[in-house]
Amino acid sequence: MKGKLLFAICVLGVVAQAASASGLPGALVTPQWLSRHLNEVTVVDIRDDMKNLTQEPQFGGVAASGKKSLLQTGGHIANAIAVDFNKIRVDRIVDGVKIQAQMPTAQRFTKIMDDSGLNKSDKPIVIVSVGDSVSSVDMATRLYFQLRFFGEPRDKIAILNGGLNAWLQDGYPVSVDKIAAATGNWTAGPADQKILASLEQVKVGLREGSYQFVDARPVDQFLGVVRSPVDKTPGHLAGAVSFPTDAIVRPIGAAYEFMSARDYKMILAQFHIRPDVPTISYCNTALFASGAWFVMSEIVGNPNSKLYAGSMIEWTNLGNPTVGLPD
Repeated sequence: MKGKLLFAICVLGVVAQAASASGLPGALVTPQWLSRHLNEVTVVDIRDDMKNLTQEPQFGGVAASGKKSLLQTGGHIANAIAVDFNKIRVDRIVDGVKIQAQMPTAQRFTKIMDDSGLNKSDKPIVIVSVGDSVSSVDMATRLYFQLRFFGEPRDKIAILNGGLNAWLQDGYPVSVDKIAAATGNWTAGPADQKILASLEQVKVGLREGSYQFVDARPVDQFLGVVRSPVDKTPGHLAGAVSFPTDAIVRPIGAAYEFMSARDYKMILAQFHIRPDVPTISYCNTALFASGAWFVMSEIVGNPNSKLYAGSMIEWTNLGNPTVGLPD
């Protein structure tokens, strides 16, 4: 009897271990974790230069950290599907004005992901950017946001921290084979409106003081010292606080990585950003802002964090006011 009981316990232990192995540890995974669970997830590569998917990475010896010194990124994780970042945002006409880099419709986003080869699956999704800059990292957070908005459960999607560059620095292999064209059958689900801020919600939030507004652009753009070419006027939303791009991720060798919730709470305090109040993040085109939203929502754990996807490109081109140095 004891032998049968011991056998049953062992079997249950193996089953439990297998079940936990198939789940994501959180919104971020490490190269080590992904290497161990590569066959249990769908890897989605996101970048804006599709040519280097098939280029060999270049190394220059071993850095002081003991990791390979990566000189030039290249390749992709084997069996990944590739998404062109340039395609996941669209032009929209708002009040007769053409606004670039906006959220696609559910139908359009479904086609983009199916054209990239994404299938309906019980496997979790791990998004991999190149990870060589803040912009690259935020391509991953923008895709993460859109997948979440269009129905992917929070516990079924994660980002590889540090992206492909972290993977390469840790000595893991890549493929330089051309990714075979395939049509997927992924379908957008009901939109999660809790994480998206509309233009009207921004106006109400500013008027009533019901939201903390976080500006995720470089400091010079926040102050209005310089104006982004896509914005009609310089400066920021009245009352907004700055969470500048260089405080969102840190470079580890050639890879830019997110930090811990504890680190971010200390950083947010320095910028007078409260981690636990309703928050709307914005930038120029909601690329950098998606990184700020990811930090606030998925790492720090603020359940009332929204992304203003229209951001300053919509706000200023529709004639809404900003504060800061005049242009």
